[in-house]
Amino acid sequence: MDSISRGEFSPRGVYLNTASYGLPPARGFDAMQAALADWRAGATSWEPWGESTGRARAAFARIIGVAPADVAVGATVSGLLGLVAASLPEGARVVAPEGDFTSLLWPFAVRGALRTVPLADLADAAADADVVAFSAVQSASGAVADLDALAATDALTIVDATQAAGWLPIDGSRFDVVAAGAYKWLLSPRGTAFMAVRRERLGDIAPWSASWFGGEDVHGSYYGLPLRLAADARRLDTSPAWFSWVGCAPALELVEEVGVAAIGAHDVGLANRFRAGLGLAPSDSAIVSADVPDARQRLEAAGIVAAARAGRMRASWHLYNTEADVDRVLDVLTARRG
Repeated sequence: MDSISRGEFSPRGVYLNTASYGLPPARGFDAMQAALADWRAGATSWEPWGESTGRARAAFARIIGVAPADVAVGATVSGLLGLVAASLPEGARVVAPEGDFTSLLWPFAVRGALRTVPLADLADAAADADVVAFSAVQSASGAVADLDALAATDALTIVDATQAAGWLPIDGSRFDVVAAGAYKWLLSPRGTAFMAVRRERLGDIAPWSASWFGGEDVHGSYYGLPLRLAADARRLDTSPAWFSWVGCAPALELVEEVGVAAIGAHDVGLANRFRAGLGLAPSDSAIVSADVPDARQRLEAAGIVAAARAGRMRASWHLYNTEADVDRVLDVLTARRG
């Protein structure tokens, strides 16, 4: 991982805030800059930029083990999940974890049928629900959901993989809907998001944001009726912000090259080294939430970027972090010497 960190990433110091946004690899950043330069000069038509969306779609599909035809693209998780929530039948009973991220909760809360329970009780609560919606990894705490138990429920399963995709291996074929923002662990620009839909569930989701980009023949869908949407998950696409997708495709291909399992072993290994230094038990997450007084201020003073969430320090470890980073942060937080 060290050679990848040196060759692809350029953090100014120790960066521990991937759970807020990930750093771009050189290949993604450079591709995006080249596209912006062409835009500024009017040096090309837009079609080559648009092709990056297809590359990214295919890469995400491979990362979570589904077919590209089952993946829709959009700008945000809430925008994609909003289509699912708006398509639920009246009175559908939805259960989700307490304190989960609002981009997951609020689209369903608008329908008025959402109740929340502790994450540990979610699989049991799903037995009395029509829909169970949850983050694979909790944003604030880093807690990892029991994916096996939740995949076995009879409810419609909706997974927000934003804090998981890129380091936690997920078999998307086990769930009805898997959505993810790519700008965190998938190292992509903001404005790139995916939603994989089980094929037999696709007809239950209305394409409320239908546009030319969701047409069966994209370039033949610019004008007029009749409605002629794609038969597969592309029918749920929204028109892409070109430059973000130009940066996204090579970033996801890097994740593929390294391998999600290898990245996860690296990330969780660093997180557990950090936890041990704080006197905490090991965990299965790349995110560490800890009660360390004035942690964020002390880290900022040392040029280390972390976050504060739910009143606790949150440190999130990824490809561009090293064991030396762990030791540096522990030095600052524990005032170690020597």
